[in-house]
Amino acid sequence: MTHDNASVKLADLLFPDTKNTPSGGDTAYYETLYPPRNLPAGAAVTRLGPSPTGFIHLGNLYTAFMNKKLADETGGIFILRIEDTDRKREVTGAVETLISSLAYFGVTFDEGVTYDADSDRISESGSYGPYYQSARRDIYRSYVRKLILEGKAYPCFLTEDEINEIRTRQEREKRTPGIYGEWAKYRNLSCEEYAKRIEAGQNYVVRFKAEAESADTIEIVDGIRGKLTMPANVMDVVLLKSDGLPTYHFAHAVDDHLMRTTHVIRGEEWLSSLPIHVALFRALGFELPIYCHSTVLMKMDDGKKRKLSKRKDPELSLEYYRSDGYHPKAILEYLLTVINSNFEEWRAENPDAPIDTFEMTTEKMSVSGILFDLEKLRDVSKEVLVKIPATELADFVIHWAAMYKNEAHGALSADRDRLARILDIGRDGDKPRKDLSHARQIFDFISYFYDEFFEIRESYPAEVSDGDVPLLLQGYIDSYEPTDDRDVWFEKIRTLATENGYAAKPKDFKKEPDRYKGHVGHVSSVIRVALVGRASSPDLYEIQRILGAEKVRSRIQAAIRSK
Repeated sequence: MTHDNASVKLADLLFPDTKNTPSGGDTAYYETLYPPRNLPAGAAVTRLGPSPTGFIHLGNLYTAFMNKKLADETGGIFILRIEDTDRKREVTGAVETLISSLAYFGVTFDEGVTYDADSDRISESGSYGPYYQSARRDIYRSYVRKLILEGKAYPCFLTEDEINEIRTRQEREKRTPGIYGEWAKYRNLSCEEYAKRIEAGQNYVVRFKAEAESADTIEIVDGIRGKLTMPANVMDVVLLKSDGLPTYHFAHAVDDHLMRTTHVIRGEEWLSSLPIHVALFRALGFELPIYCHSTVLMKMDDGKKRKLSKRKDPELSLEYYRSDGYHPKAILEYLLTVINSNFEEWRAENPDAPIDTFEMTTEKMSVSGILFDLEKLRDVSKEVLVKIPATELADFVIHWAAMYKNEAHGALSADRDRLARILDIGRDGDKPRKDLSHARQIFDFISYFYDEFFEIRESYPAEVSDGDVPLLLQGYIDSYEPTDDRDVWFEKIRTLATENGYAAKPKDFKKEPDRYKGHVGHVSSVIRVALVGRASSPDLYEIQRILGAEKVRSRIQAAIRSK
């Protein structure tokens, strides 16, 4: 394409340094350097493009998981690109935190910025980098130069004060805010006028020269929302800031094109920017990716739905789930229940299938606010944990304790096989127990197995008098034999109950409450409280087998002494 002399002069004036770049300012260089990917037909190339601001939240995981799953299902590529062109917002260590947090929940990247926690080293992997936007300065400048040459961009010298005055007037006149039309006063200067201002040292940004009229519309098919009709972009948006770095809008267009992104899955808050992005892609001659705008995560608050808030809702932070010890498999399973409307039906039909075999589709994603429900998460987690082998679950709890319950880590890790036996109580058979949802709760449930955490938390049953408690405990310990099988063990408790005036069966006590002090269940509760400190627990027979005869006897004797 040939360009008029004025455009060439302006491009050379704005970008005198491009002659010293590898491309020489020619975008054809980058098109060759980053060719279309050699992937199977239908393979999706997706990306996550976070700013390194430090706070990693559930929405990041939600979006990352959708991108990762779509790429994996189609034999594609999932990229991590760090969008760090706003240096004022950058937080030290944010990239490391992002990568390690997502990896904890099973979300990893095929390409882009990587982090090795063992060596504490950040690097990049892939042929389409650099993957930090701040390192792609020459690429962006070449593409802005291209737009200048084609008369699709211009330098703008509006000062902050002028922009504020424009904004004030637009508000007063109830006009759409922004730089366009009559407000874009530097849009059509001559090359000589531009040169005079630049040579005088005036600060400037480079703006896009929008071509649409206010009545124009665009049509685009969103991968989640279907066909959308929206007002076309009429704004002369900033492409390059005064520091020479690109705005998000421009960098996004260039990077998604050169990295050959096929699908952009992002939150619905970006819908309003879609006309800008469509205009930029078309002006640059790029093929549009498939945009998929997901809905926001919400919660019920006083009977009303509202968006999850960083300030109000601790459950928005990924650290909330890590510190409480939710298993990554449980979190991902729950996210799929809110990502695709048909997942729960699929799970009912495939109770033991790994989630990798579920085919996520953008068409099944919700277009209205998704209700995030902690109670449902716990229920899903219980279903997931019961399917995880006890040895694997033990390793998870030990790892959690090392990070978040250090005072218990030594006791839990001292005998991993014993911990696995504890966690496995009641999990076999047709109706396994499903009361474990996360590591903090698990530790609270099993802490009585460890002497340093054992305490009597609950009272003996009201049906058993203070005088009967030591008599029943002494009778139990007198007959206790660790080699007894389950039937013999319980028959001894039944005998102990009847010998002390308690019904052998609860139904007998219910029929004739005046005849008995209580029933065998109340006697069992006395033994349970003495051994585990609580009125309810999993299978007491199995608990005793794990505690061992010596500990059973010592705890019963301590309970007798306390009375």
